[in-house]
Amino acid sequence: MLRRSALPAVVRQAAGGLALVAAVAAQAAALPPAVRAALRSAGVPEEALSATLLDAASGRVLADWRGDAPRNPASLAKLLTTAAALELLGPAWRWSTRVWLAGPVKDGVLDGALHLEGSGDPKLVVERLWLLLRRLQQLGVREIRRDIVLDQSAFAVPETPPGQFDGEALRPYNVRPAALLLNYRSVVYTFVPDPAAAVARVLVEPPLARTQTERSVPLAAGACGDWRGALEASFGADGRTRFGGRYPLACGEQSWAVADPAPASYDARLLEGLWHEMGGVLGGRVREGAAPAAPPSFELRSPTLAEVVREINKFSNNVMAEQLLLTLAAEAEPGRPATPQAARATLQRWLAARLGEAAAEINVDNGSGLSREARVSTRALARLLAVMFAGPLMPEL
Repeated sequence: MLRRSALPAVVRQAAGGLALVAAVAAQAAALPPAVRAALRSAGVPEEALSATLLDAASGRVLADWRGDAPRNPASLAKLLTTAAALELLGPAWRWSTRVWLAGPVKDGVLDGALHLEGSGDPKLVVERLWLLLRRLQQLGVREIRRDIVLDQSAFAVPETPPGQFDGEALRPYNVRPAALLLNYRSVVYTFVPDPAAAVARVLVEPPLARTQTERSVPLAAGACGDWRGALEASFGADGRTRFGGRYPLACGEQSWAVADPAPASYDARLLEGLWHEMGGVLGGRVREGAAPAAPPSFELRSPTLAEVVREINKFSNNVMAEQLLLTLAAEAEPGRPATPQAARATLQRWLAARLGEAAAEINVDNGSGLSREARVSTRALARLLAVMFAGPLMPEL
């Protein structure tokens, strides 16, 4: 793999070298001198590079250097996931979160439970969850006498440590997928300097029940630098967040997104906290369970798939990509919980149908590319992009 510090310069110079198509045959015996010099400067061996230049209109390979070599695609794997989703589901497709009021509503009281059933919506963020609860209030509910019941059965994802890939369990990109994934199970801490009080105020979103956060941290002089490290933060699975250090005044206002250290209880704490903040009363608790068989009271629909795909590819959102791949399996076999194995098989079948033998050069591990096992050749990826370019969905990818 290319070193992170060297990658941008190598890519720029390699692109410039490959633009000299006349200097490279379709099956290149040697790289252009400019590219070889860039690789030497970066300390990258020539055999570590793969490149394929393909004419999108004709599909003709103009240049190819080790184009059949299996490489780790990293976030380029999202192109496989999103291309398949656009074709299999359609750009106007939406997820639906179904809601049941399991009991009569009288004098502002729901005399029963509230059920939510997830279908994998990757955009069920706090703003849209607020809209869902606001809809509940507009139906006359101010108090839920029994439980809020969450149905997660659409996905069957094995329990794995959130930091298994790189040891960074508190990074939001490592959050595990779920059928009912609320706000990416993350918290945003915003630090606002208050020089008069010699502290930075700590703002926390979203509101979480049974969670305590220190609301100020002393200010420090000097350059901004590594302000996260300077905070000496402790994010406890017991719901307590502490800051043992200082916040540099020179940093101004900054925000820090953190994956909650207790993801198993996050959904419950978020629903309780948000419902109470909206003035609601909960008589029971938030727990998991099956949704009723009857038709739902209402549904909350996601943004269109085209909007979600743009966000996945523009911001390289790992969690959204994982949600999308599992959704492909759920839609391929309705009524069966989507598993990572079924999701990979669904994508691999689509690749075989679209690319034929070239699909053998692709090994899918997950939907995001956050993997050390996935492999894709540049030749296969170029052919997939050419297929999509020639089709009606190209503007959406």
